[in-house]
Amino acid sequence: MSPRESTVSPKTVALVSSGRHPVSGRAGRAREDARAVEMGLALVGAELALGHAGDPQDASLQACLKEYLGMFHGLDDDRGGRLSLLAMSAEDDAVPRLAAWLEQSGVRLALTGQRAECGEGSGMVGYLLAERLGWSIATGVAAIEHCDDHSVTVLQALPQGQRRRLEIRLPCLIAVDSVADAPRQSAFGPARRGRIELVTDLALASEARVDAARRDWQWEPARARPKRLKVVKSTNARDRFRAAAAKSSASNGQVLTDLTSEEAADKLIAYLRAEKVLAPGDQ
Repeated sequence: MSPRESTVSPKTVALVSSGRHPVSGRAGRAREDARAVEMGLALVGAELALGHAGDPQDASLQACLKEYLGMFHGLDDDRGGRLSLLAMSAEDDAVPRLAAWLEQSGVRLALTGQRAECGEGSGMVGYLLAERLGWSIATGVAAIEHCDDHSVTVLQALPQGQRRRLEIRLPCLIAVDSVADAPRQSAFGPARRGRIELVTDLALASEARVDAARRDWQWEPARARPKRLKVVKSTNARDRFRAAAAKSSASNGQVLTDLTSEEAADKLIAYLRAEKVLAPGDQ
Protein backbone atom coordinates (compact mmCIF):
# COMPACT_ATOMS: atom_id res chain seq x y z
CA MET A 1 0.00 0.00 0.00
CA SER A 2 1.37 3.44 -0.89
CA PRO A 3 1.27 6.18 1.76
CA ARG A 4 -1.38 8.13 -0.16
CA GLU A 5 -3.72 5.10 -0.03
CA SER A 6 -4.05 5.40 3.75
CA THR A 7 -7.64 6.09 4.75
CA VAL A 8 -6.66 8.52 7.51
CA SER A 9 -3.59 10.76 7.44
CA PRO A 10 -2.39 12.52 10.57
CA LYS A 11 -1.67 16.23 10.54
CA THR A 12 1.80 16.42 9.03
CA VAL A 13 4.42 19.16 8.90
CA ALA A 14 7.89 19.38 7.36
CA LEU A 15 10.49 21.42 9.24
CA VAL A 16 12.86 23.08 6.77
CA SER A 17 16.07 25.09 6.97
CA SER A 18 18.20 27.25 4.75
CA GLY A 19 20.68 25.22 2.72
CA ARG A 20 23.90 25.98 0.91
CA HIS A 21 25.13 24.68 -2.44
CA PRO A 22 28.25 22.55 -1.80
CA VAL A 23 30.19 24.16 -4.69
CA SER A 24 28.91 27.70 -5.20
CA GLY A 25 27.85 28.36 -1.61
CA ARG A 26 24.58 29.90 -2.86
CA ALA A 27 21.66 29.77 -0.43
CA GLY A 28 18.83 27.43 -1.37
CA ARG A 29 16.97 24.32 -0.29
CA ALA A 30 18.75 22.00 2.10
CA ARG A 31 19.09 18.65 0.34
CA GLU A 32 17.73 16.42 3.11
CA ASP A 33 15.01 18.90 4.08
CA ALA A 34 13.85 19.00 0.45
CA ARG A 35 13.60 15.20 0.56
CA ALA A 36 11.51 15.51 3.73
CA VAL A 37 9.13 17.86 1.90
CA GLU A 38 8.94 15.41 -1.01
CA MET A 39 8.10 12.59 1.40
CA GLY A 40 5.40 14.73 3.02
CA LEU A 41 3.87 15.66 -0.34
CA ALA A 42 3.73 11.98 -1.30
CA LEU A 43 2.02 11.23 2.01
CA VAL A 44 -0.60 13.99 2.40
CA GLY A 45 -0.30 16.11 -0.75
CA ALA A 46 -1.21 19.80 -0.46
CA GLU A 47 -2.29 19.27 3.17
CA LEU A 48 1.40 19.33 4.12
CA ALA A 49 2.39 22.36 6.19
CA LEU A 50 5.93 23.74 6.37
CA GLY A 51 7.66 25.34 9.34
CA HIS A 52 10.89 27.29 9.86
CA ALA A 53 12.34 29.31 12.76
CA GLY A 54 14.43 32.26 11.59
CA ASP A 55 14.85 35.98 11.01
CA PRO A 56 11.93 37.36 8.95
CA GLN A 57 14.07 40.35 7.90
CA ASP A 58 16.61 38.13 6.11
CA ALA A 59 15.97 38.55 2.37
CA SER A 60 18.07 35.51 1.38
CA LEU A 61 16.06 33.37 3.80
CA GLN A 62 12.78 34.48 2.22
CA ALA A 63 14.06 33.46 -1.23
CA CYS A 64 15.19 30.09 0.14
CA LEU A 65 11.81 29.38 1.77
CA LYS A 66 10.06 30.22 -1.51
CA GLU A 67 11.97 27.34 -3.11
CA TYR A 68 10.26 24.91 -0.74
CA LEU A 69 6.86 26.42 -1.56
CA GLY A 70 7.68 25.97 -5.25
CA MET A 71 7.53 22.19 -4.73
CA PHE A 72 3.71 22.27 -4.36
CA HIS A 73 2.94 21.23 -7.94
CA GLY A 74 1.89 18.01 -9.66
CA LEU A 75 -0.62 17.32 -6.88
CA ASP A 76 -4.32 16.46 -6.93
CA ASP A 77 -5.02 19.78 -5.21
CA ASP A 78 -3.94 23.06 -6.86
CA ARG A 79 -3.79 24.98 -3.59
CA GLY A 80 -0.53 26.78 -2.91
CA GLY A 81 1.72 25.74 -0.08
CA ARG A 82 1.85 27.49 3.25
CA LEU A 83 4.85 28.00 5.49
CA SER A 84 4.86 29.25 9.08
CA LEU A 85 7.89 31.42 9.85
CA LEU A 86 8.59 31.53 13.60
CA ALA A 87 10.27 34.88 14.21
CA MET A 88 13.59 34.72 16.10
CA SER A 89 17.02 36.34 16.08
CA ALA A 90 20.40 34.67 15.62
CA GLU A 91 20.93 34.53 19.41
CA ASP A 92 17.61 32.82 20.13
CA ASP A 93 17.00 29.10 20.64
CA ALA A 94 14.88 27.51 17.91
CA VAL A 95 13.90 24.36 19.82
CA PRO A 96 11.43 25.92 22.33
CA ARG A 97 9.73 27.85 19.51
CA LEU A 98 9.40 24.82 17.27
CA ALA A 99 8.12 22.68 20.16
CA ALA A 100 5.53 25.27 21.20
CA TRP A 101 4.36 25.70 17.60
CA LEU A 102 4.04 21.94 17.02
CA GLU A 103 1.99 21.55 20.21
CA GLN A 104 -0.19 24.54 19.38
CA SER A 105 -0.81 23.30 15.82
CA GLY A 106 -1.86 19.79 16.84
CA VAL A 107 0.76 18.13 14.62
CA ARG A 108 1.09 14.34 14.89
CA LEU A 109 3.87 13.69 12.39
CA ALA A 110 6.90 15.93 11.76
CA LEU A 111 9.39 15.37 8.93
CA THR A 112 12.83 16.96 8.68
CA GLY A 113 16.35 16.37 7.41
CA GLN A 114 18.98 14.81 9.64
CA ARG A 115 21.10 17.95 9.95
CA ALA A 116 21.23 21.54 8.74
CA GLU A 117 23.71 22.70 6.11
CA CYS A 118 24.25 26.12 7.74
CA GLY A 119 24.80 27.29 11.29
CA GLU A 120 25.67 24.72 13.93
CA GLY A 121 24.71 21.70 11.81
CA SER A 122 24.84 19.50 14.91
CA GLY A 123 21.99 17.19 13.90
CA MET A 124 20.58 17.51 17.42
CA VAL A 125 17.44 19.56 16.75
CA GLY A 126 15.30 16.49 16.00
CA TYR A 127 16.41 14.72 19.17
CA LEU A 128 15.90 17.82 21.33
CA LEU A 129 12.44 18.37 19.88
CA ALA A 130 11.42 14.76 20.43
CA GLU A 131 12.73 14.86 24.01
CA ARG A 132 10.94 18.12 24.78
CA LEU A 133 7.63 16.93 23.30
CA GLY A 134 7.85 13.34 24.56
CA TRP A 135 7.59 12.02 20.99
CA SER A 136 9.13 8.99 19.31
CA ILE A 137 11.90 9.66 16.79
CA ALA A 138 13.22 7.67 13.82
CA THR A 139 16.38 8.73 11.98
CA GLY A 140 17.84 7.73 8.62
CA VAL A 141 14.40 7.09 7.12
CA ALA A 142 14.40 6.26 3.40
CA ALA A 143 10.64 5.82 2.80
CA ILE A 144 7.24 5.74 4.45
CA GLU A 145 5.37 2.53 3.63
CA HIS A 146 2.09 3.09 5.49
CA CYS A 147 0.58 5.69 7.76
CA ASP A 148 -2.68 5.92 9.69
CA ASP A 149 -3.94 7.94 12.64
CA HIS A 150 -2.16 5.76 15.20
CA SER A 151 1.17 4.65 13.72
CA VAL A 152 3.54 4.97 10.77
CA THR A 153 5.59 2.22 9.09
CA VAL A 154 8.93 3.34 7.65
CA LEU A 155 12.03 1.88 6.01
CA GLN A 156 15.22 2.92 7.78
CA ALA A 157 18.46 3.11 5.77
CA LEU A 158 21.31 1.08 7.25
CA PRO A 159 24.99 0.78 6.25
CA GLN A 160 25.89 -1.48 3.33
CA GLY A 161 22.64 -0.57 1.54
CA GLN A 162 20.41 -2.55 3.88
CA ARG A 163 16.93 -1.51 5.04
CA ARG A 164 15.03 -2.08 8.29
CA ARG A 165 11.25 -1.83 8.65
CA LEU A 166 10.03 0.06 11.73
CA GLU A 167 6.52 0.64 13.02
CA ILE A 168 6.32 3.77 15.19
CA ARG A 169 3.43 5.04 17.26
CA LEU A 170 2.30 8.62 16.70
CA PRO A 171 3.08 11.36 17.46
CA CYS A 172 6.62 11.05 16.16
CA LEU A 173 9.41 12.91 14.39
CA ILE A 174 11.08 11.42 11.31
CA ALA A 175 14.55 12.48 10.15
CA VAL A 176 14.87 11.75 6.42
CA ASP A 177 18.03 10.21 4.98
CA SER A 178 19.84 11.32 1.83
CA VAL A 179 18.84 8.08 0.04
CA ALA A 180 15.13 8.98 0.18
CA ASP A 181 13.37 9.89 -3.08
CA ALA A 182 14.93 12.90 -4.77
CA PRO A 183 12.88 16.10 -4.42
CA ARG A 184 10.96 17.52 -7.35
CA GLN A 185 12.10 20.75 -8.96
CA SER A 186 10.90 24.03 -7.50
CA ALA A 187 8.56 25.84 -9.89
CA PHE A 188 8.17 29.61 -10.16
CA GLY A 189 4.35 29.70 -10.19
CA PRO A 190 3.74 27.65 -7.03
CA ALA A 191 6.53 29.57 -5.29
CA ARG A 192 4.68 32.86 -5.96
CA ARG A 193 1.31 31.42 -4.90
CA GLY A 194 2.68 29.98 -1.67
CA ARG A 195 2.10 31.88 1.56
CA ILE A 196 4.66 32.66 4.27
CA GLU A 197 2.81 33.38 7.52
CA LEU A 198 4.73 35.12 10.30
CA VAL A 199 4.16 33.59 13.75
CA THR A 200 4.90 35.88 16.71
CA ASP A 201 2.31 34.85 19.32
CA LEU A 202 4.00 31.78 20.81
CA ALA A 203 3.93 31.65 24.61
CA LEU A 204 7.53 31.09 25.75
CA ALA A 205 9.20 31.44 29.12
CA SER A 206 11.74 34.26 29.18
CA GLU A 207 14.61 31.87 29.93
CA ALA A 208 13.67 29.72 26.93
CA ARG A 209 14.00 32.51 24.38
CA VAL A 210 17.81 32.83 24.27
CA ASP A 211 20.26 30.03 23.48
CA ALA A 212 22.25 30.33 26.72
CA ALA A 213 24.73 27.57 25.84
CA ARG A 214 25.67 29.27 22.56
CA ARG A 215 26.77 32.45 24.35
CA ASP A 216 29.56 30.55 26.14
CA TRP A 217 30.98 28.91 23.01
CA GLN A 218 34.33 29.86 21.52
CA TRP A 219 34.46 29.88 17.73
CA GLU A 220 37.63 28.92 15.86
CA PRO A 221 38.57 27.63 12.38
CA ALA A 222 37.75 23.97 11.80
CA ARG A 223 40.55 21.44 12.17
CA ALA A 224 41.03 18.07 10.51
CA ARG A 225 37.95 15.96 11.12
CA PRO A 226 38.05 12.45 12.66
CA LYS A 227 38.18 9.44 10.38
CA ARG A 228 34.73 8.61 9.06
CA LEU A 229 33.38 5.09 9.10
CA LYS A 230 32.88 3.64 5.64
CA VAL A 231 29.14 3.68 4.96
CA VAL A 232 27.80 2.38 1.65
CA LYS A 233 24.40 3.77 0.67
CA SER A 234 22.67 2.85 -2.57
CA THR A 235 19.45 3.96 -4.16
CA ASN A 236 18.78 0.88 -6.31
CA ALA A 237 17.97 -2.68 -5.30
CA ARG A 238 20.86 -4.29 -7.22
CA ASP A 239 23.58 -2.32 -5.41
CA ARG A 240 21.86 -2.82 -2.04
CA PHE A 241 21.74 -6.59 -2.60
CA ARG A 242 25.43 -6.75 -3.56
CA ALA A 243 26.44 -4.67 -0.55
CA ALA A 244 24.31 -6.75 1.82
CA ALA A 245 25.70 -9.99 0.40
CA ALA A 246 29.26 -8.72 0.79
CA LYS A 247 28.61 -7.84 4.40
CA SER A 248 27.03 -11.20 5.21
CA SER A 249 30.16 -13.02 3.99
CA ALA A 250 32.36 -11.17 6.46
CA SER A 251 33.18 -12.74 9.80
CA ASN A 252 34.16 -9.72 11.90
CA GLY A 253 30.64 -8.40 12.58
CA GLN A 254 28.79 -8.89 15.83
CA VAL A 255 25.13 -8.73 16.76
CA LEU A 256 24.80 -7.92 20.45
CA THR A 257 21.52 -8.42 22.27
CA ASP A 258 20.27 -8.38 25.86
CA LEU A 259 22.99 -5.98 27.06
CA THR A 260 22.67 -3.48 29.84
CA SER A 261 23.18 0.18 28.94
CA GLU A 262 26.67 0.15 30.50
CA GLU A 263 27.71 -2.99 28.59
CA ALA A 264 26.38 -1.59 25.32
CA ALA A 265 28.26 1.69 25.88
CA ASP A 266 31.51 -0.22 26.56
CA LYS A 267 31.09 -2.22 23.34
CA LEU A 268 30.43 0.92 21.29
CA ILE A 269 33.45 2.73 22.74
CA ALA A 270 35.68 -0.29 22.05
CA TYR A 271 34.43 -0.39 18.44
CA LEU A 272 35.05 3.33 17.90
CA ARG A 273 38.57 2.97 19.29
CA ALA A 274 39.22 0.02 16.98
CA GLU A 275 38.11 2.15 14.04
CA LYS A 276 40.35 5.00 15.30
CA VAL A 277 37.43 7.37 15.64
CA LEU A 278 38.29 7.77 19.33
CA ALA A 279 41.81 8.08 20.69
CA PRO A 280 42.83 5.45 23.27
CA GLY A 281 42.44 7.92 26.14
CA ASP A 282 39.12 9.42 25.04
CA GLN A 283 35.93 8.55 26.93
